[in-house]
Amino acid sequence: MLSLSEKETIELGYKIGKKLKQGYCLTLKGDLAGGKTTFTKGIGQALNIKQVINSPTFTILKIYEGDLKLFHIDAYRLEGAEYDLGLDEYLDEGVMIVEWPEYYGDYLPKEYLEISFKYIDDNTREINFRPAGKKYEELIEC
Repeated sequence: MLSLSEKETIELGYKIGKKLKQGYCLTLKGDLAGGKTTFTKGIGQALNIKQVINSPTFTILKIYEGDLKLFHIDAYRLEGAEYDLGLDEYLDEGVMIVEWPEYYGDYLPKEYLEISFKYIDDNTREINFRPAGKKYEELIEC
């Protein structure tokens, strides 16, 4: 699907966020400035998070409090890590979003929703969903 503005990307995140439950994992792949953090802001709005959501690039993990806890992970700096950091344990406490999941290796849960972002121009993003598991197939039926 195409998002034609930052507002549309936030709205899409909001729609998905309203359906999230504890234990869900979303992975966000794509270009720099592709809309991953913007999409996450929409999820934060849906979860009634009052904190400003921004990229966890330099901290690897940011935790936000709302109706559910949101664990926002940037795995970019984990490239080549040869041990499990145990980040999947956060699924027991809330929702996990992993940016740059390709750097998290085999440590992702078996089921998750992969969301890919492609930068088209300053306003336009192509966003695609690939569910791994039945609950994620139901999640994107919106």
